Amino acid sequence: MARDSREKARDRLSALADVPAAGTTAARRLEQDAALLGRLLAAAAGDQDSGRQAPDVLPDDVGAALGLFEEMREQLHRLETQVVIEARRRGMDWRQIAQHQGLNSSQAASQRYQRLMTRLEEIRQGVR
Repeated sequence: MARDSREKARDRLSALADVPAAGTTAARRLEQDAALLGRLLAAAAGDQDSGRQAPDVLPDDVGAALGLFEEMREQLHRLETQVVIEARRRGMDWRQIAQHQGLNSSQAASQRYQRLMTRLEEIRQGVR
């Protein structure tokens, strides 16, 4: 998807932000974790700019941040599958989905969805 298209998509979705979210959703958890990572990196960048070692950002803090990524990936996979399911429910075909995902074919979009579903099922069963 072209940069302008992504910006338009963000604008459209921002208009939906007034819709209240029920409970803690996967999207909300992902947003919170991303905000935590942003604060960590901002604090670390401030330390680098001052040329001194940061007492606020400890190696354990950086390790904790690294530990967030696996769950964030899982949440992204879950969200992507939910959006694809919604796209299909609303009548989009695999070719249209592929275009929006930046993929070259309907087959690639369908295969990506199947891989995500398999990965999520493996996680649910404790295989991964």
